Amino acid sequence: MLRLAYRNLFQNKTRLAISVGGAALALMLILSLDAIMAGIERQVTAYIDYSGADIFVAQDGVRNMHMASSSLAASVASQVKAVPGVASVTPILYLTNVVDLGEARNLAYVIGLPPRPVVGGPWRVVAGKSAPSVGEAIIDRGVAEKSGVGLGDEVKILGEEFTVVGLSEGTATLVNSVAFISRQDFAEVRGDSRTVSFLLVKVKPGESPEAVAARIEAGVNKVTAQTRQAFAAQERKVINDMSTDVITIMNLVGFLIGLAVMALTVYTATLARRAEYGVLKALGARNGHLYRAVLAQALISVLLGFALGLAFTLLLAVAVPRLGLNLALEVSGESLLKVGGVSLVIAGLSAVLPVRQIAGLDPAMVFRK
Repeated sequence: MLRLAYRNLFQNKTRLAISVGGAALALMLILSLDAIMAGIERQVTAYIDYSGADIFVAQDGVRNMHMASSSLAASVASQVKAVPGVASVTPILYLTNVVDLGEARNLAYVIGLPPRPVVGGPWRVVAGKSAPSVGEAIIDRGVAEKSGVGLGDEVKILGEEFTVVGLSEGTATLVNSVAFISRQDFAEVRGDSRTVSFLLVKVKPGESPEAVAARIEAGVNKVTAQTRQAFAAQERKVINDMSTDVITIMNLVGFLIGLAVMALTVYTATLARRAEYGVLKALGARNGHLYRAVLAQALISVLLGFALGLAFTLLLAVAVPRLGLNLALEVSGESLLKVGGVSLVIAGLSAVLPVRQIAGLDPAMVFRK
């Protein structure tokens, strides 16, 4: 039966190309969307992931950075520093704002750093200084190049002029970037030097970040302390919640495209071989054997489509960053398992109509013809 399925598929190369190509297109759509979302999640949490902090301390109830506001009294830093297991505390100011780069404008997470920050600064500086002083800024290299801005040029952040003294890498996403200025400048622009946004904590060697975070929450009033991993997970959850409906709709579209193409292809292939199936039934082949042939035909088509769709997605993952887009595609094992499951469902459902054709097939038709 497997040989019959293989023969039915490969005898008509045009039909095979349509079948596999349609499945590949549909599955590539699902894989690419998942890869884009995984890449965006990684980019959005890049500052958290590469901050170097073990624990993020925020205002009570604040569990992420994106679309959130946190305000702590500057004196809280000394309270956190006194908690057993804490090695260092780096206070930062944070705000989402627009960076004016000449003619261009870029939405950015603006980070206000103290002098000689232990953690929280740019993690990969490709040109210039690694920490800004008063009146200075570090911005993403890709954003700077697109805007024609370089070291020594002026940019406007929070409505004030700053001199670009450093260019960082890995600090831009599809929609925004990360810009670093001094905490003193940030506080002066905001008109408040008595508060900070977040405290970035390093724990002592051998200490558990989870245990130290619990001690901070127990010993310091009105703060939320989370490990870096937990804080990043909350950030990803916010992004997922904002995009779930769109991704679900697009995945459904991909599923329906794949199902329609596969069902039509397997159905027409089975219809074209009705006489052969009739001969097989006349020779004593049972319906179950023929059903397996049709299902095998659908499975082979979908597996080929899955392989081709994955190859196209991996090619996109390599090509997209080379186009200068601040977009990364990341194919995950979870996504492959999900799309593999979708492929099996498509194969099974696309075989339903042909199976009904075979079930109602009269072997006598062969002899009447």
